[in-house]
Amino acid sequence: MLTDLQCKSATCPPDKKHARFYDSGGMYLQVSPAGSKRWFWKYRIGDKEKQLALGSYPAVGLMAARKARDAAKVLKDSGQDPVSVRQAERNPPPPVPDGGDSFRLVALEWYRIKSGQWSDVHAERMHRQFERDLFPWIGDRGIASITRVELLACLRKIEERGAIETADRALMLCGQVWRYAMATGRTDKDVTIGIKDALTPYRGKHFAAITEPADLGTLLRAIQAYRGGPIVRAALQLAPMLFQRPGELRGAAWGEMDLDGALWTIPAMRMKRNKEGKEHGEAHLVPLPRQAVEILRELHRYTGHHALVFPGERGRGRPISENSVRTALISMGYTPDKQTWHGFRATARTMLAERLEFDPLVIEAQLAHGVRDANGRAYNRTTYLAQRTAMMQAWADYLDKLKAGADVVKMVRRAR
Repeated sequence: MLTDLQCKSATCPPDKKHARFYDSGGMYLQVSPAGSKRWFWKYRIGDKEKQLALGSYPAVGLMAARKARDAAKVLKDSGQDPVSVRQAERNPPPPVPDGGDSFRLVALEWYRIKSGQWSDVHAERMHRQFERDLFPWIGDRGIASITRVELLACLRKIEERGAIETADRALMLCGQVWRYAMATGRTDKDVTIGIKDALTPYRGKHFAAITEPADLGTLLRAIQAYRGGPIVRAALQLAPMLFQRPGELRGAAWGEMDLDGALWTIPAMRMKRNKEGKEHGEAHLVPLPRQAVEILRELHRYTGHHALVFPGERGRGRPISENSVRTALISMGYTPDKQTWHGFRATARTMLAERLEFDPLVIEAQLAHGVRDANGRAYNRTTYLAQRTAMMQAWADYLDKLKAGADVVKMVRRAR
């Protein structure tokens, strides 16, 4: 295999047409007598040997050339010719005439039908993905004439900027558009089938979460010792105790808090639900343990004259950003690979079940998850209120014991 030093010092004798310096996997650096250096990958399609240009050195370094070679190998292994894909990227077919069934026309038609069921945020995200990642490249192409190679080339442009998750989501979006096009007679094939194998694998991210009692106790003591502002400090204290989603906690309003009744009512519109759920769903009730009420009463002295419980510094009409708690955690040594704000939900879910042995249905109700029964009916998110009230107080007491360094054992009795 080549090294950077060998690439820099590679030369070609003046009496030769070129010199080749081989790396691995069929890749080599070709040097001319004049000193130009170009990367190539040699491969075979059937009985025919072919070459794919990977760029010029040093503009394309050794590691970048290897990555380009590996990406081309994935294409070849999926049954496609990398050279043909390259040609499709550089010379796309002409757009369809005005009024034809272009990808843009079919996609927007599908979008208008489906978007009414989505939340405004989700609808905006889907529309933005069409406009940014798909329409500039295949929007004016007739959907029936777009080939698998063309679509793959479009998705690879997303991958090239490092947006692996976005490329994966764009493929899923295209799959729905193509199935709609087939159902409405615009095309007789789904070209998205098989493309996933040619893309860089995307594995959904899990939010880092501490689930060992001793480690959680250490984190709680670090939060207790945090010397930042009172607003972020209160959010840090409440995040593991109430384990609601970051957006739900930081967007809390004082009008949602009944401190005398120890209950936080989150309006359906602020919950993570579809449009129907936001507009007509039930509010989510969060029982407040004694410790949470004390923290909120203390915070009320600072922010009680504002509508929001956690107002931001730049604009009091807006809440603190999710990055404020994230930065505070990092300052205490808890980087995103160790513990995240959202990860407190996983922390609570795991430890309430494994350490305190609470009923999973009660835990899921507190997490605002729509648990379904054997007949597919979703349990009401506001049920189990009495059980959840007892569970939240037991959880807050358990956190206090961990913070104090106690060796806490499992509860013997399961909450019912």
